[in-house]
Amino acid sequence: MAESEMKFLPFQEAARLVAAIQEEENVHDQDRRILTVYDHDERELCWFDFEEVLQEIGPGDKEQQQAAVQNYVLHHIPEWVLDL
Repeated sequence: MAESEMKFLPFQEAARLVAAIQEEENVHDQDRRILTVYDHDERELCWFDFEEVLQEIGPGDKEQQQAAVQNYVLHHIPEWVLDL
């Protein structure tokens, strides 16, 4: 489904739902990293390609990028995570 067709949770709802955004190794391609999103029960909600997110947010120092990644992810949590 294209991003333009996908519906996302409102930022505040996503912020309440998400407990952690963890950078991890992609088990299917060890040369790639993913950002796995977990809820407060430590359930995996969804994941994002790390490199694609970095391309979207642009350059910055480590602290700026960390905040930008969190902001990007929380604005892009798909509505379907509520059905998990």
